[in-house]
Amino acid sequence: MSGYNEADSLQTLITLLEEVEGTKVTLIGDVMLDRYHHGYANNLNSTAPVPVVRVINSEESPGAAAHIARGLNSLGLTVDFHSSVGDDDEGETIISTLSKDGIDTTGIKIVDDRKTLTKIRFYGSRENLLDQVQVLLQADRGPLEDLSSDVSNSLTDAAMQSLSESQVLVISDYNKGVISDEGSELLITSAKTLGIPSIVDPKLTGLSRSRGADVVIFGKRGLEIQNKRLMTDSLDEAANQLIETYEWGSLLVLGGVNGVTLHSSNSSKVFFPCRADAPKQLIGLNDAAATALAAALGNGLDVVDAAALSAAACECVLTAKSSQEFVDSSTLQLWLEELSWKLRISDR
Repeated sequence: MSGYNEADSLQTLITLLEEVEGTKVTLIGDVMLDRYHHGYANNLNSTAPVPVVRVINSEESPGAAAHIARGLNSLGLTVDFHSSVGDDDEGETIISTLSKDGIDTTGIKIVDDRKTLTKIRFYGSRENLLDQVQVLLQADRGPLEDLSSDVSNSLTDAAMQSLSESQVLVISDYNKGVISDEGSELLITSAKTLGIPSIVDPKLTGLSRSRGADVVIFGKRGLEIQNKRLMTDSLDEAANQLIETYEWGSLLVLGGVNGVTLHSSNSSKVFFPCRADAPKQLIGLNDAAATALAAALGNGLDVVDAAALSAAACECVLTAKSSQEFVDSSTLQLWLEELSWKLRISDR
């Protein structure tokens, strides 16, 4: 996009983080518990060609929409959070962790006789040989039945009631039942009526639930899949076709080490290269982007500055340790100041 000035944008974003406190966000979406086991994989199993992990330590943290809630809270925004968990230890852990952060959890429904989605990841490396760990295995455990439409509808109704007092709407859809087609349409339409920007992180199988959103978030791999499905000639053409089909204002594509690209409904494109020195992991990338978009758009910044903040937030996540992937204010502000300083040095 012509006229974009990176130096001015960085200063705008640094100022934003100093003044963002008090902005209210309506957040609705699925949650999960991320559980991490770290250890060493020095040997193979004697009966199968798989590594044996000697677990040294374990951690767990709320994931999916709860990542976004924690990030928004860290940035100083007020979060009106609507989701559901099962009546199990994992659900209790999610609610307890968010409460300790100071996030209001009264909008989280506890569903009887239901399991909370839990993603279990095992990380390992060769002891004394490799410093860089990698994911060796992921195991998912969660509900076998669909979430009741009564629960989904009640969450949508509660989110609707908070919209009139909010500055931005965020929908985090992992296709676990919190977001229905009717609910997303109602929320996005209402946000438009109120003049509130809407941000959606959709599943590829549920793009209809993002129709009409101001900004939609994709991973680059997701856009590549859509490019094949649509049989378009390029990722840019696929992005423009998706924007037109689903009436999005913009599409933000997260490429990890390949940077962030903003596609807009006027067919313009802005690319933000990745400046992370030593990327380590990708967990929480979409949630970090949604957090940054909400902070920027909810405070009246344009979508290009919002995308620039999202790119910076993604870089913070790329260099974070696993299980520490939600965006926090101090890390993001330091990163923006470092980028601004490097830019001034390069201009000398």
